[in-house]
Formats: sequence, C-alpha cells, structure tokens
Amino acid sequence: MRSLLILVFGAFITFLAQAATITAAQDPWAPFVQKDKANPGVSVEILTEALKSQGHQLDFKIMPWARALNEVKEGRVDVLVATWYTTERTSFLSYSDPYLENSLKFIKRAGDSFEYNGMDSLNGKTVGIVRDYGYGDMFLGASNFNKPEANDLVGNAKKLLAKRIDLTLEDELVAKSTLSGAGMNLSDFEFTDNALSVNSLHITSGLANPNHQMYIDAFNKGLAEIKTNGTFDKILVKYGIK
Repeated sequence: MRSLLILVFGAFITFLAQAATITAAQDPWAPFVQKDKANPGVSVEILTEALKSQGHQLDFKIMPWARALNEVKEGRVDVLVATWYTTERTSFLSYSDPYLENSLKFIKRAGDSFEYNGMDSLNGKTVGIVRDYGYGDMFLGASNFNKPEANDLVGNAKKLLAKRIDLTLEDELVAKSTLSGAGMNLSDFEFTDNALSVNSLHITSGLANPNHQMYIDAFNKGLAEIKTNGTFDKILVKYGIK
C-alpha cells in the first residue's frame, strides 16, 4: 500500500510540474509577436502575465504560422498566442475570451484609387493572401476574385510592387511594423479606409490536447485579473497601442 501511495503521489507531483509550464507558438507578427526576448510582443506579454497570475509559466517559441497551427491542432504545442475566429477552426481549436481586436484592411500600391466596398468591389481582382490565415468564411469562399497564396505578408508586398497581384491585406498596425522591419518603403503602399473585417484576437488550444480546457480557463481567469490590476493596460501602453 505504501509503495502504491508513493507512486500515486509521485505521478501527481510530475503532473503538477508539467502543468505549471504551458507551451505556445506563433509566427512573427509585430507588434503582437516579436523576435525580441525583452519585447516579445503585445500578445505574448498578455498571455505570459495572464498565466503567471494563475501559477503557470509560458514556454514560447517562434515558428512559421502553418507549422504553429498544425502543432497546436495535433496537441504537440499547448496554445497559439493570437488567433482569429473562423468556423472551420472550431472543429479542432478551443477559443479563449477575446483580448484585443484587429482591423483587417486591404493594402494597395500608392496611387491606386481602389476602395473596398463589399465583395463585389473585388470583382476580377487578384488578392494575395497568406497560407492558412483566417480571413473569414465569406472572403475565402468568394469566387469573383483570385486568391493566390504566399508564405507571409512580405512576400505578398513584393508581389504587389511587381504588379503580380492587385491587393493584399493585413491589420494596418501589423503591416506597417512588418514592412518597415523588412526594409520596405511604407510610402510605396496605401491602405483602404474600409476594412474587410474587425477580428477579435484569442488564444486557442487544440481539441486533441487533453488539457485544452484547463489552458483556456486559466487564461480567461488570468485575463480578467490583469485587466483589473492594471497590468493589461501597462502592456498596451508599452507597445504604443493605448
């Protein structure tokens, strides 16, 4: 009996040690996710502080978006840091409460008079998208314009300047940070006034992960706590969002 109790207690302690560290992944998506340990990005810091308030540590790794999504979907990584909602993803991801919003705007070459006014305004256009991003079911299902894929925004921006595509799209804050960080001239681009959508940001965990609900619950509880104690606002101020 004593040996059994020791084994059970040891297994329990091992579980607690493992549960104390939550793994996360995302692609670089400044200012929300950045390759900078001192300034890892708004989303990474919000997740870190929310989990810390609940007794968890975050082990975060940068990796390409498609890989990060698959790793979380399969349960090999615990959470994605910043995810937009799509109906398709609910079949394999569990979503947290929203913590911020993105305004997804079309990017065009400077001097282009195009303005987005609904799906019909995209008739005949070639709109560069990033593989596996969640642009929304209506946009992705539309057949009145072409949607060639690229690995990232910078690739689409280069295609835009080379006139291989007519438009691309991204959150304006993210796009300006990403393009300037890649050494591109922001004056070569313009943004539409109207957004395709305003998307809430969530952390997500794969339904294949047996602890997915625990991670989501811990974040939701921690998010409410850091909003109450002022930590959330301090993070936004640090990155110039508030």
